[in-house]
Amino acid sequence: MTGKNLIASYFPDLSSQQLDLLERYAKELVQHNQGVNVISRKNEDRVWEEHLLHSLGIAKVIQFKPGTRVLDFGTGGGLPGIPLAILFPETSFLLVDSIGKKIRIVEEMATSLGIQNVRAQHARVEDIQETFDFAVSRAVKSMPVMREWLKGKIHKGKEHVIPNGFIYIKGGDFGAELSQLRKANRIWEMSEWFEDPFFETKKVVWVDLAT
Repeated sequence: MTGKNLIASYFPDLSSQQLDLLERYAKELVQHNQGVNVISRKNEDRVWEEHLLHSLGIAKVIQFKPGTRVLDFGTGGGLPGIPLAILFPETSFLLVDSIGKKIRIVEEMATSLGIQNVRAQHARVEDIQETFDFAVSRAVKSMPVMREWLKGKIHKGKEHVIPNGFIYIKGGDFGAELSQLRKANRIWEMSEWFEDPFFETKKVVWVDLAT
C-alpha cells in the first residue's frame, strides 16, 4: 500500500490535492533529514506510519474549525503541525522549535509546498507571547514541564467537540504525570483507529490547560 493510500484508508474525505501535499511533504522530510536530523534516520522508511499518520491521530480526536489558532511546539521537522495544516487549511498554525536549523527547514518546506496557514518561529515555547485555542505536540517533555511552558498561552473556549486545551501524542504509561496535574483530561488509544503494531502503545491526550 502506498503512503497516500494508507492515509486515504483512514481519512477518506481528504482531497487528491491534500494527499499529494502529504506525499510531497513526506519526500521533502526524508530529503532534508539527510542533512539535519528532523526525524530518526532509522525509521525513514516508515515515515508515513510513524510520522505522518502518527501526527494525524490528533485529527481523529478533533476537527479544527476555520479561524482556530494552534501552537505546535517542539515541532522538529514540522510534526504534527504541517500534516495538520494540510488537513485544516483554514486553521492557523504557529510551529515553534528551539533549534534554529530545524525551523529553517520547516520554513523551506512550508514555502515549497505552498502552505499558507503555517508560520514558523525559532524560539523556546515559554517565550512565545501569543495566545491560542489549542497547543499540540508529540510529547517532548513530561506533562508537568509542558504545563509550565504553556502557562497563559491557551485561552478558554468551547467551540469544538473538546474544550480549548493541550492535545499531545505520547506512548507508554504516564498516568502518574496526569494525576499530578489535577486537571481535566481525556485519553484515546491510537490502536483503536490504526492497525499498525506501532500504534499499540500510542495515545492522544487532551488536558484542560486553558486559562
